[in-house]
Amino acid sequence: MVYTLAVCAEMVFLDLPIDERARRIHDAGFQAEIWDWTRHDLDALARTPAEFSSMTGYIRGTLTDEEGAAELLRTAEASIRAAEQLGCPRLNLHGTGLDDKGLPVAPVTGDPTGPLWITAHHTLTRLAELGERAGVVFTLENLNTAVDHPGVPFATAADTLALVQAVNRPGLRMNLDLYHAQIGEGNLIELVRKAHALDLIGEIQVADVPGRREPGTGEINYPAVARTLKEIGYEGTVAMEAWASGDSELALERFRSAFTL
Repeated sequence: MVYTLAVCAEMVFLDLPIDERARRIHDAGFQAEIWDWTRHDLDALARTPAEFSSMTGYIRGTLTDEEGAAELLRTAEASIRAAEQLGCPRLNLHGTGLDDKGLPVAPVTGDPTGPLWITAHHTLTRLAELGERAGVVFTLENLNTAVDHPGVPFATAADTLALVQAVNRPGLRMNLDLYHAQIGEGNLIELVRKAHALDLIGEIQVADVPGRREPGTGEINYPAVARTLKEIGYEGTVAMEAWASGDSELALERFRSAFTL
């Protein structure tokens, strides 16, 4: 494999504390990822041998208005300090903050208007500059609005890719989530090829459809995706952000099998 495999610790080994989950993921040969770092004991996580590849890069805020953008930037600075403690190189973003059900705290009805695009571009540029000064990369994730995240602005892969391309800074890349893209847009292999050709992928996340379970449990042909990643020479991270359909260790092995060529 030319890419690195990671597993989201929020979604597997759910009966264990988060630091033990990270340890189990490391012992299985994967990097680990977390979501909202404010809910975890960072000292305990830092004591594990786990290598952390991504975490949520803000606590509150939104891309769509000046007040929300100021909060996003302020909490991004705090997230950078947390990432430094874990040695985590990537900080993930969404169009707006999400509640504990994945719903937007500042929902947008319909397609974002021109002024919202301008505000988002300005905010992401400032975030990219912040990341470049700190030596980390912010990644903007595409989300689906049909099933999991209705009302999130700039949620589609097309919109996310357009914003990252428009900002055009090394401190901002796309977190290309193929689970969300399959629900919202499909045509995953061409989407991967396009984003890679533009050198805009910071990370790729995967889960199967339906159910957001590990690869091999649904309709997505992940071995074909893996062959495409090898063909195009993708050298970044592929992370399983999926609920285990049953046994977590089996879920990790199914993920490894799908992406081992």
